[in-house]
Amino acid sequence: MLSTQNLHFRYQDEPVLKGIDFDADRFSVSGLVGANGSGKSTLFMNLCGVLRPQQGAVYWQGEPLGYSKRALMALRQQVATVFQDPDQQIFYTDIDSDLAFSLRNLGMDEAVIGARIDDALDRVDAQSFRHQPIQALSHGQKKRVAIAGALVMDADYLLLDEPTAGLDPAGREHMKAIIRRIAAEGKHVVISSHDIDLVYEICDGIYVMAAGEVIASGTPDVVFCQGEKLAQAGLAQPWLVKLHQQLGFPLYRNEDDLFAVHPGAGSAFTRHRSVAVKGVA
Repeated sequence: MLSTQNLHFRYQDEPVLKGIDFDADRFSVSGLVGANGSGKSTLFMNLCGVLRPQQGAVYWQGEPLGYSKRALMALRQQVATVFQDPDQQIFYTDIDSDLAFSLRNLGMDEAVIGARIDDALDRVDAQSFRHQPIQALSHGQKKRVAIAGALVMDADYLLLDEPTAGLDPAGREHMKAIIRRIAAEGKHVVISSHDIDLVYEICDGIYVMAAGEVIASGTPDVVFCQGEKLAQAGLAQPWLVKLHQQLGFPLYRNEDDLFAVHPGAGSAFTRHRSVAVKGVA
């Protein structure tokens, strides 16, 4: 179990987190949303033990997190973080060596290491470029390698910081499929993202952060219909929620479900938004 209670953190005299209550087990895929500076990245770094709160606590397996080297090593075997920039986590020039590094540090048998690497690369669809040098990979391919680096640890919790940042539409769809696959295996995924439409579609639960506080939490259909709370956090509603609230369409979670029933919905919303922007609606 991974959670926080009344978590406070500050950099010198600047408070960044102000009494955060968060539970990574509450939902299968949790989304953290908020404007820049709302505290999302700082919360991530507290969850994985990189930062230590001045008040409140991170709870791991029902107990306050310990910060000894042994305790943090145990935590990070089960709580894996993938940062926005994959170049921050990939240190070798070939994929197999990079993925094997943490496992070799744990003294694992080479046969086990090889099996884990094969499995992780399968799960992120990276076998096709496995033998290419890291520097030859695209940004999206590097992100998949970084996620594979977390999966080789067989962690129960995966923290993804802006997983679709810098990806083209095809890469974004691929990332969504990878996240769904990981969640279907029984892992808990936490996503910090500015991609509101992604978070709405793929997350089971949402935490809205503003100025270091959680100002709303719950299921996507409830949270994203709270326009005033989102505005307070400097966020816009997902376009499917706008379509529901402004045009009276049923509330769909993804475009495929919408267009299967209403093929012209996309163009209808575009026309409505254009008129609204001009102040006519």
